Amino acid sequence: MTRKGQLPGRAVLMSPFYLASAINRPALITRWKFYLLAVCMTCTPSCSSSMELKSFTTDGCSAFPDGTRQQQDLWQHCCTAHDCAYWKGGTRQQRKAADKALKVCVANVGQPEIANLMLAGVKVGGTPYLPTSFRWGYGWSYPRFYGPLTGDELKRTARMVERDAQNACAD
Repeated sequence: MTRKGQLPGRAVLMSPFYLASAINRPALITRWKFYLLAVCMTCTPSCSSSMELKSFTTDGCSAFPDGTRQQQDLWQHCCTAHDCAYWKGGTRQQRKAADKALKVCVANVGQPEIANLMLAGVKVGGTPYLPTSFRWGYGWSYPRFYGPLTGDELKRTARMVERDAQNACAD
């Protein structure tokens, strides 16, 4: 017990019971609701069709070699097709299918060990939650998380591919 006007001792201040009783719970909950709402409004686009779609770009196999020392672009075509799927984005299942297609493609050129290594890398590095240039849905403004493309978005990606004759997604 403390005398009136005296601060409690260190042991009491560190007690979770003292800290819990000192918090104004309704004000704290209201404040956290406000912060959560602000974060959600900041990170969520108001209308997915108003998101910008950038032209398709590919860097080959991103931070991974495009082939072996002897055949320097052996599996680059696999990465370009994978980049096309990542540029468009979509659902979590579509991402898994794109990652599996990359693994199969690289294994089919005779590199099953490399295929497994690449699959592990894209599983970790391709998350749509980080604003990287190789994330799932990188063609769209960030943030764009998992979700099916709308009819308008599908038309926009198709027009973008048709417009650019050199677009590797057209293959």
